[in-house]
Amino acid sequence: MLAASGSRRVVLFQPSYAGQLFGPPLGLLSLAASVREAGYEPVIIDAALHRDYLTALAREIPGSLCFGVSLLTGPMIHDAIQASQIVRETRPDLPIIFGGWHPSLCTPQTLNEPFVDVVVRHQGEKTLVEILQRLERNLDLHMVQGCWFKRDGRIYQNPDRSVSPISDLPLPAYDLVDFDAYEAAVGARKLPYATSIGCPYACNYCTDMVFYNRRFNPYRVEEVVSEVTSLARRHRLAEVALVDSNFLVDTRRALAIARGFLDSGVKFRWSFQTSTDLLCRLTDEEVELLAASGVTHIGFGTESASPEVLRAMNKRHQEIADMYETARKCSQARIRATFNLIFGYPGETEQHRAQTLRVMGEIGSRYEYVAFSPNVFTPYPGIPIWPQLRELGVAEPDSLAGWADVDLGSNHLPWLQGKSFERLSRGISYFLLNNKLDKAPSAPLAHSQPLFFLAARAVAGHGPAPACRPALSAYRAAAQPPSQQSSLKIGTLWRTFSLPTAITSTPIRSRSGRCSPIRLCKRCGQPPCSSRPVSTRHSSIRP
Repeated sequence: MLAASGSRRVVLFQPSYAGQLFGPPLGLLSLAASVREAGYEPVIIDAALHRDYLTALAREIPGSLCFGVSLLTGPMIHDAIQASQIVRETRPDLPIIFGGWHPSLCTPQTLNEPFVDVVVRHQGEKTLVEILQRLERNLDLHMVQGCWFKRDGRIYQNPDRSVSPISDLPLPAYDLVDFDAYEAAVGARKLPYATSIGCPYACNYCTDMVFYNRRFNPYRVEEVVSEVTSLARRHRLAEVALVDSNFLVDTRRALAIARGFLDSGVKFRWSFQTSTDLLCRLTDEEVELLAASGVTHIGFGTESASPEVLRAMNKRHQEIADMYETARKCSQARIRATFNLIFGYPGETEQHRAQTLRVMGEIGSRYEYVAFSPNVFTPYPGIPIWPQLRELGVAEPDSLAGWADVDLGSNHLPWLQGKSFERLSRGISYFLLNNKLDKAPSAPLAHSQPLFFLAARAVAGHGPAPACRPALSAYRAAAQPPSQQSSLKIGTLWRTFSLPTAITSTPIRSRSGRCSPIRLCKRCGQPPCSSRPVSTRHSSIRP
């Protein structure tokens, strides 16, 4: 590996990703701050914002000290490969450094690529600076903690670097962000921000526990309040999206941040993600404080309402009653709550899925400010259950390019294919449609015959029974704008999602003491025949 003589320019590249542009690349801004403090000149190229990134590369690569790429598993890999190959052709002598989640979790495989020279593992700020100092002096990278490197085709493994408290690192270089350009692309002046990294929980499907080793690493309260309010004021931010793995791990700290935002007098919306058990530790008044400080949305890693599946996920901290209580607290404070759901987890049965959809359907119909984001289980690299996944026939990609198709919502599960997956997708579509209609007071039948009852039949592989079809048609018609009354279009978000079968259920009691007993007709999936008009009953089947 050789470096350009006298060059101090460091090109940092973020590939584009699937979905809507989220905002400036927070990870690269953090790296840029440390690089700049060490006397180097960071240049950030965000392919998610500028799709003509090849032009930017052609302008910045000549005369640079190295080319750094930060990426996650999934579609970002496509651009990472293309950009790196072009850089290698343009500057064969230029060191190419990969870092971020995917290279840290698949280090040997990533280094096997001919266009990758170094992988920075896990927290990268100090490691990258030391690498730059070595490259500048034409020294090798032996004993540079936190990186693996390749020389003459051989891979060398250095020890991992100890994690630094993020409060000891330079604050991200937000001054490098063109906020006007991101506003034009996103449609709002929005900024992703991390008040902490890491989560102490050990969920078996999550890469966070592997990447951060279950360590909660926060900024100090006063740092967060000062920087966020300053950024919001200076750049006229409308929204700050906290990307903390689990913001409420320290509830006292979280509430202190909210009070700081409120007392500052700076007005902006903000959001975060957490778990239901932690929100339930807050009083109603404390949740109201969150709302008063500007919180408009909270995402929850609910994943399942089946105790058996939650145990398999190692989510023993998650209680079904907490889901109801979380929805109640958020709705009372007028904070939008999104319950993220995972279907298709190893060992999950259709009965488990039915239980999840029943509970979520009840929550959705009872509380106004609740929405759902269902996905198929994604086998990301490094998660603890890979030995089990291999036994179940999940194919692990054998190259960097192979991981590009492993993205949120994609289906790589051998046990969830064909008819089973079709039933799952159709059932989840009914569930989401019902939740949408429950939020529309003027929609006919919105509360009289909940559509998630029909989802059970869909997953079981049956169409609606004759008595159910008029209700289903009415639901479909009510869900469409007048211009689309002729056909129902289920959004692309729904197409990869899943659902259950189940016919009977037991009452679920929330902390508020309210029960939700639901027992469905085995023939049509609706409420018991005895509760419906005689003309729609099935006299030959007991409810």
